Amino acid sequence: MAIRLTDIVTVMKDKWTYGDKFFGYTEEFNDNHSTFYPSLLITPPDSVFPEVGLDNGWENYTFEVYFSDKYNRTEQSFEDIDLRWQNLQDLATEWLDLFLKHYQAEAPILAFLEDESVVLERNKEVANDQLLQIKMTFTWRVLSKCFRPQSHLPNQIDNSLGLWLSADSGTTFKIATKQVSEWKDRSDRKNDFSQTVTDNQPLRYTYRSGTISHDDNFGVFNGKTRLNFPIGKKDYLEYFDPADTDPPISLTSNSFTIFIVASYNIDVAEPNIESPLSVKNNSVPNYGSMELGKQSILYYEGNISDGTNTMSLITSNVKEQSISTWQIEGDTGRLWVNGNLLTTQTVAGFDITGKFVLSTWYIGWNSVANHSFDGDITEIIVYDSALGDYKRKQVETYLNGKYKMY
Repeated sequence: MAIRLTDIVTVMKDKWTYGDKFFGYTEEFNDNHSTFYPSLLITPPDSVFPEVGLDNGWENYTFEVYFSDKYNRTEQSFEDIDLRWQNLQDLATEWLDLFLKHYQAEAPILAFLEDESVVLERNKEVANDQLLQIKMTFTWRVLSKCFRPQSHLPNQIDNSLGLWLSADSGTTFKIATKQVSEWKDRSDRKNDFSQTVTDNQPLRYTYRSGTISHDDNFGVFNGKTRLNFPIGKKDYLEYFDPADTDPPISLTSNSFTIFIVASYNIDVAEPNIESPLSVKNNSVPNYGSMELGKQSILYYEGNISDGTNTMSLITSNVKEQSISTWQIEGDTGRLWVNGNLLTTQTVAGFDITGKFVLSTWYIGWNSVANHSFDGDITEIIVYDSALGDYKRKQVETYLNGKYKMY
């Protein structure tokens, strides 16, 4: 609503070229003794959704707009007041016409005047009869949204969802220190991540905007909540299920699709940034491991091993903030960054089926290279299948709509 109302008021003010223009209340307007006349005052509108239903996407704004002009006592002796009223009314109707014409062209929102809603009134006894004032009331119908479910959340896109972590949901943390001890899985598999060692707990920040800075360790993420992994600290969360009853990646599928939303604190002096997500098996020989999202100033890198063969996905296109999509489908790996396919590799004989038994999953720690991640992570989504293009784009659309990466 804020964007639509801002657009409407901006256009209203832009189409008034005769004197001062205000958006506020009549009291504020009357208290301004330096007003340049004739003037326009737009008051905050009433807003309703009429006849709310599945297919109703309209919102009605009812505006009261005031047009004022001076009529000093000295002028009252020499000028016909009806003529002054008529001139002010002409300015008012001309302004409305210019405002309406704006939305007949390629305006950013779809809107139109509600039929028979315009009312003009002459307000008398304003400012001790030294102001002429016309009040115009009308209803402006704006396409707002349709009350039919529109969202495609990760758990509604495909039943192979094995892990869904979002920083704005399911984190257990201390308010005073911001330290996170648990990050709950939003998928049905309940693959929760945790960290019991206080010194190794990442930090949770919320609703902070700005630009990426290597010094203060934060990224924009459209102002959304994020987990911060400070430079030079071994902060991480881990998941390990000794029973391995329902891991994020199935033991019977030679495929997966993983989405990571992260920002990287890239610095020339410290060019290498380790993986936001890694998996390592420490107890069984020839079993799988992976490190996804490892980054330097020049490239992204992901390495996935089936215990014998290694799939290396490397690209030179680097973003400090990104939605990266990593996919294995049989013996072929693919990497998308911010919706663009950047690299594909095929490794003959590559097979990760059953290779992540008794594996530990790490967020913020590259268990393979034994190095910490430097940056922020806000969402990780894992499917234990190779999503087709349509479903993959649905997930990326959900993530980009939330974080505004590209």
